[in-house]
Amino acid sequence: MNELVEKPWGSYTNLMDEPYTKVKKIVIKPGQSPSYQYHFKRSEIWVVVQGIGKCKIDDQITTHEAGDVIYILKEQKHQFTNVGNSDLIFVEIQLGDYFGEDDIVRLEDKYGRV
Repeated sequence: MNELVEKPWGSYTNLMDEPYTKVKKIVIKPGQSPSYQYHFKRSEIWVVVQGIGKCKIDDQITTHEAGDVIYILKEQKHQFTNVGNSDLIFVEIQLGDYFGEDDIVRLEDKYGRV
């Protein structure tokens, strides 16, 4: 628990891992973004705590900063891009019945993971 997992776009730390939820602290480096993706078995709630980012949900783009809350339903395509000069940090709350990393369906990824 609380192990830092490095990714090409930044990192995440698991804060809570229970049968009913998983909670992560996610850090995205300036100019970076995880893949454009969706999940079959979980929805997500993102709470931005630092930085500024562009959030793409089902091809609609909105801008978010500290204090904003973003809701992502199961099977909604989503991606967060850091458009600021410092780290974009948010807490991701996963809700559903399965939280494995193999429930990630990548549609676009600039790191060649599609």
